[in-house]
Amino acid sequence: MRPAEVTDIWRHPLKSHGREALEAVTLSAGQTMPGDRVWAVAHEASSADGSEWVPCQNFTRGAKAPALMAVNARLDDATGQLTLTHPDRPDLTFDPENPAYLPRFLEWEKPLLPANRAGSSHIVRVPGRGLTDSVFPSVTLCNRASHRAVEQAIGHPLSPLRWRGNIWFDLGEAWAENEWLGREVQIGEAVLAVRDRVVRCLATTANPETGERDADTLKTLKDNWGHQDFSVYAEVVRGGPVRIGDAVKVL
Repeated sequence: MRPAEVTDIWRHPLKSHGREALEAVTLSAGQTMPGDRVWAVAHEASSADGSEWVPCQNFTRGAKAPALMAVNARLDDATGQLTLTHPDRPDLTFDPENPAYLPRFLEWEKPLLPANRAGSSHIVRVPGRGLTDSVFPSVTLCNRASHRAVEQAIGHPLSPLRWRGNIWFDLGEAWAENEWLGREVQIGEAVLAVRDRVVRCLATTANPETGERDADTLKTLKDNWGHQDFSVYAEVVRGGPVRIGDAVKVL
């Protein structure tokens, strides 16, 4: 396995509703990336009330509403204002913490949701942790070599944004990241413990530029490698800054 370095850093402020590219980030032990999965949109049948972490089935998400995969987000850390963009919707800037903005957001989002699904009803935030798909606050580590392997198997280019990962690097060997389970990895000045492989869902079948399902990523993974996993969940055990170009090293 060749030496690797960070090639991309992404955060997803509003779960399943957009991503934001970063040049650098400072990780903290036991936390997600700052500004990552801070809020989630609960649907009408959800039990989520912001008092504790709950599974992703409680939220409006790209697996059931593929058009959401084309949402981009930009979070102003100073003001807490979130700006959402989508090719089929006007830009929306609002404060997810202010209930007065909720009707505007729900009206903006509604055309992107299937008519036969429970509609969105409220935005939740769990104090002290990001609403990751994992039970623990996680950072998702992605290997570009694995992405290339999926592209080759499916027969056409794919945007890496389909995987909604946090930190990207190139190990030169597909699925080498799966061998990190139970080990620690230093990225920049931070150290992360690799906990689980990420089992993927229908969200990855949607094009992040158009929000249309146009690639059977799940069948491709299953037919070629016998699983539906891509990338790994890691827990930050020692905080520190991470920048594009920083080295990635297994300890």
